Order: sequence, then structure tokens, then C-alpha cells
Amino acid sequence: MRVDLFDFDLPDDAIALRPASPRDASRLLVVRPGEPLADRGVRDLASLLAPGDALVFNDTRVIPARLSGTRYRPGGSGQRCEAMLHLREAPDRWRAFARPAKRLAPGDRIRFGGDGEGFSEVCALAGLDAMVEEKGEGGEILLRFDLSGPALDEAIAALGALPLPPYIAGKRPTDAQDTTDYQTVYAREPGAVAAPTAGLHFSDALLAGIDAAGIERIHVTLHVGAGTFLPVKAEDTEAHRMHAEIGILDAATAARLNAVRARGNRIVAVGTTALRLLESAAAPDGTIHPFSGATDIFITPGYRFRVVDALVTNFHLPRSTLFMLVSAFSGLDTMRAAYAHAIASGYRFYSYGDASLLFPERAE
Repeated sequence: MRVDLFDFDLPDDAIALRPASPRDASRLLVVRPGEPLADRGVRDLASLLAPGDALVFNDTRVIPARLSGTRYRPGGSGQRCEAMLHLREAPDRWRAFARPAKRLAPGDRIRFGGDGEGFSEVCALAGLDAMVEEKGEGGEILLRFDLSGPALDEAIAALGALPLPPYIAGKRPTDAQDTTDYQTVYAREPGAVAAPTAGLHFSDALLAGIDAAGIERIHVTLHVGAGTFLPVKAEDTEAHRMHAEIGILDAATAARLNAVRARGNRIVAVGTTALRLLESAAAPDGTIHPFSGATDIFITPGYRFRVVDALVTNFHLPRSTLFMLVSAFSGLDTMRAAYAHAIASGYRFYSYGDASLLFPERAE
């Protein structure tokens, strides 16, 4: 499909730079294809679902994946650079997006953190060293770190910065409040470099209300990558390459999800990341199987959803893979009308913005 079909005008002042406070005070636009749009609040979610339905949450935890460092070559001067980690490939290897990438080459060594004065023994106590093993397209590199496993995790946690989306980070600096705001209250599995932002609306009080309403809560894990921030530069969706993300859905969780469907209740994905993992784990007949590994599923209009019956999600970028996904779910015309209503009604967009509850387009 033509990518320009997913374009729309969005005023700058619609982009939320801070979340609602408290986090469950966000607005919720309910979208049922063929029916009038309904302006509600996130706190109304339990009343919009039925006892026995299941909300599926992505419990990944955001790590401080933005690393600043200095590239060194033998006999050459240092060059400042930044790496945004996005996919772990081994205990000592991460794929990353580098800036500036043009001056990096395989074999280059980078010191992240430290004092910027070179590879001295003293500096090694405060820095993290890596070598560029590969260089790909779009600024992507493969880094092999001198540390591995938990030791590497600790170093990244100590030296890295929270990777706020560029449409927020470009307008204000990251601060201490973001370390709380940009993490779901149920996050538990470290590995994401971007938050599953639909989950940011859920407070402990809202979760307690969902439990009291008899709605089941199920957790899966998809470690969101920085590729979620990348614009679609191709003119046709078939030419766009999705970056892979690592997901885990174990056998016990698959059994719980299949039981929800067997009793006639709905599976409601909290966020596009949970939806993408569920659809990756589902067989053509809708049976969910255990899943562990990488998924690069790219959902555009025409995709037949196998297992997800409703979706809680934020408002997304024009021409983004996420707007394509919601258009596949509820219909492109429906979503264009919903977004026009949201803009006219003052809904707040993107990671710190408001939410929507989407139901699927009816098959003709």
C-alpha cells in the first residue's frame, strides 16, 4: 500500500511532553467501527469490558539504552558519538543506531562514559569499551562489548540514559521524573529501549478496579526496540523493513489465553507490542502457542487478525508502522476519522498522550 495513505496533519501542540497526573487520568477514545465515537476516560476501561475478558500487558522494563561515548582509532583523535541500543544478539553484543554513523567503521573502538581522555587504566574504571563489528544501513551498527552478561547490564545501567522518544527529547531534556513516568507500574523484565506506552496509563488503583470487575490480567514480554521510533521512508509498505524485537510467551501463559477464548471471552491487548507478540504466537486457527525469540511482524491493512479482539493504544505518528497497524485493526477510514476527532477535541498524542480503545472492523 502507498505510505502516503497513512499521512495526516498533526499540530505541534498536540504532542504531549508530560503524562497526565495521575497517570490514569488520561482520556480514552472508544472506537467501534460503524458506530459513533465515544469520549471516555481510562478509568472507565473496566466498565467497557466484560467479566472474564483478559487484558494482556507487556511487562518489559525500559533500560537506559542511550550511550554517549568517544570513538578511537590508532594514531587518530577521538570523535564523540552516541549509540541507541535496540536489539541484544548475544551476552556481549547489541545492535544499535549510531550518531553520527558515517564516521564509524568496523574495527573502530568506542569508549562509553569515562572521562573522554582515551583508554587509560584509570578511565577503564569509569567507562565501557566496545568494538564496532558490523555497519549496516540507516546508521545501524553491531557492537561487541568488552563486558558480557550481568556485568554488561550493570555497566549500561550505570552509564546509559533513558531513551525518551525523539519527539519529546527534541523539545526538552530528560529528567528524574521521566525515570518514573516512562515505566509501567508492572514492568519487571529488563530489556526494552522504549516503553510499551499504552501501559503507562495504568495505576495500581486502576489495576485493582480491573481485578474487582472480574477482568483477568495476563503478562507477556516483548522487549521494545528503538526501531519503533523510525519513520517509514519507503513510498510503499512492501519496501519497509521492520526491525526485530525479542518476545517471550511461555506455555502456562498460552494455556491461560486459550482458556479465555474457549469460554467465549475477549483477549484485549494493552498496546501494539502486546498485540504483535500475541499475533506472532498464534496459529492460523487462533490457537496460541508458546513463543520465544525474535519477531518482525509488520501488520498493515489486509492482515487477518488471529487472536486479538480489542486493543488499548495511544495515538501514533503519521506514516508510522503503528498507525498502519491500528488502521489494519479498525479500518483506515475509521482511524482517519477517529484521529481527526481526537485532534479537534484536544486529545494528547504519542508516548505521554491519551489512549484509545479500538474494536475490530467487521468482516464483510
